[in-house]
Amino acid sequence: MSDEPSSHWENVYATKDAAQVSWFEETPALSLDLISAAYPGHGGVIDIGGGASRLAGALVDAGYAPVAVLDLSASALAVAKARLGAASNSVEWIIADVTRWRSTTRYDVWHDRAAFHFLTDPVQQQAYVEAMRSALASHGIAIIGTFAPDGPERCSGLTVARHDAASIATILGSDFELVNEQRHEHLTPGGSVQQFQFSTFRRVG
Repeated sequence: MSDEPSSHWENVYATKDAAQVSWFEETPALSLDLISAAYPGHGGVIDIGGGASRLAGALVDAGYAPVAVLDLSASALAVAKARLGAASNSVEWIIADVTRWRSTTRYDVWHDRAAFHFLTDPVQQQAYVEAMRSALASHGIAIIGTFAPDGPERCSGLTVARHDAASIATILGSDFELVNEQRHEHLTPGGSVQQFQFSTFRRVG
């Protein structure tokens, strides 16, 4: 893989306010609900493609630890860090391509809201799964949100791979069992409605 994805996302955050991008949400209520439902404790959470999301701060406030955010864009992470101020020291900020990254820390929850669907190549998808295996504790929870099969075909100028729970399960393989799936309508800052699906898996292998 080249550095093209990183350049793309750096340009997005250089030219748009973080509250203007289509995936912006003022409060990450659904993600928090899914995490607390699937993992009732307050263990470690890593947010994949979290960028400038408000989820990291909400997790810290709720008592989760350790909390980490991984993203391709240093600019996006800088926005989140600046917003959190001193509380940003409670978060590990990781600038990396998840398909090239391997974790030295084990987390109880792997959360991904709209990063996985940008991986359209099966080789990239399998590299993502290997990264998840390196980071997720035994019996840990993986929450993956993507555009649903009837969702948009493109996002931020890029083609995406739309999924349902079954297609994600096929990619993850037998090491992960489906716990829950649900649809979600996301209202963009521009007033459009995007069809999402969120699938929750437990690691069993």
